[in-house]
Amino acid sequence: MPAEQENYQKLKAFALVQGVSLFGVADITSIQDTFSIEPKGSIASLSRGVCVAIRLSDAVLDSLVDRPTLLYKHHYREANELLDTVAFRVANLIEQWGCRAMPIAASQIIDWRRQSSHVSHKKVAVLAGLGWLGRNNLLVTPRYGARIRLVTVLTDLPLKVDEPLQEDCASCRDCLTVCPAGAIHEKQEEFDHQACFEQVRHFAKKENIGYYICGLCVKACKGRDR
Repeated sequence: MPAEQENYQKLKAFALVQGVSLFGVADITSIQDTFSIEPKGSIASLSRGVCVAIRLSDAVLDSLVDRPTLLYKHHYREANELLDTVAFRVANLIEQWGCRAMPIAASQIIDWRRQSSHVSHKKVAVLAGLGWLGRNNLLVTPRYGARIRLVTVLTDLPLKVDEPLQEDCASCRDCLTVCPAGAIHEKQEEFDHQACFEQVRHFAKKENIGYYICGLCVKACKGRDR
C-alpha cells in the first residue's frame, strides 16, 4: 500500500475513534493564499488539509423556533471544544510521525463583519469532498446537511486526497424562508454577509445569548440521505 494511502487510513481511523462523523483530506495549494496566517512562508510546505466534521444533535436543533437558545449555545460551544481537542490530537499524532501539523481552531473568528477566520474550514471541506457550499453559505453534506461543525489541520504528512463532490442544493430552498435576516438568496454568491452579521449581533445582545450564533438555517438543512 502506498504511504499516502496508509497514512490516510491510519489517520482516519484515529479521528473516527475520537468521535468525528466525517473525515476528508484536501490538496490546499490552490487556496493557501486565502489563509490569514503570517508569515505566509510558515505554511508553504503544508499542502494537505485534514478536515473533520462532528454532527450536531438533531434534538437540540429541532428545538429551535425563531431564535437561538441557551441550550443551542451550550451545544454549539461543546461541539467546537470537542473539535479543537480532536484537531490537537490529530496534529500531535502527525508530529509524532515526524511531520509538521498546524491545528486551526474550529470557531476563532478574526473578522466578524466578514465572518472570516485564519482558514476557511468550508473551503477545505469542499476540496476534501465532504460537501458543497450551499445557498445558506454553509457547508452542506449529503448525510447531515448543514447540521455539522468543522475543524482543519494543515500538514505536510504525505496523504492521499479526496475528490470534491459534484453536487449542489438542486431544488432545495428550505433555508431561504427561515432566515430571520433575509440573508439567503437563490444563488450562494448572493448571500448577504452584512445582514447575517447584524442578525447574530442582535441575538447576542438583545436575546442575551452572548455568542454570534443563530442556527435556524442549520436546522432547516437536514441533508438528502435522511
